[in-house]
Amino acid sequence: MADDERAPDQRVVPQLREFAAAGDELGRLFARTKRMHTTDAAAMVAILTAEDQGTPLTPARLAEHVVLTTGATSSLLNRLEEAGHIIRTRGHSDRRIVTLHSTPAIHAAADAFFARLALRQNAVLADYTEAELTLVETVVDRLTAIVKDFVDHPPGPA
Repeated sequence: MADDERAPDQRVVPQLREFAAAGDELGRLFARTKRMHTTDAAAMVAILTAEDQGTPLTPARLAEHVVLTTGATSSLLNRLEEAGHIIRTRGHSDRRIVTLHSTPAIHAAADAFFARLALRQNAVLADYTEAELTLVETVVDRLTAIVKDFVDHPPGPA
């Protein structure tokens, strides 16, 4: 069957899954090079991503994200704090709320690790027009939203 005869989800979704799998492997490689457990690295990515989005994580939200118990998350955070990767702050009017923040040291380590990849990615993306990049952003955002919605509202038993 020619590419143009396949359903759109059979053409694009497998490539997106492969891209996501490559990203997961990249995360595992980063973890190995930094001598971190993969769960710790996944937690760091979640903390960094939340900071980039302007919504720092609380320990409870991190526990949900990495699918750990509160006790296991506490141990994970202790490891990350002892390694100098994160700090916990109480910078809210409600001093009971703790948020997680990355340190300059983990930013420097991540920047050093990912710098060559970022250059290569930017070189590829430079081949596309602003309109094409906007279209890709829109498609990926919409597909991400429906997958997140499906996860939040899974189908009932068959």
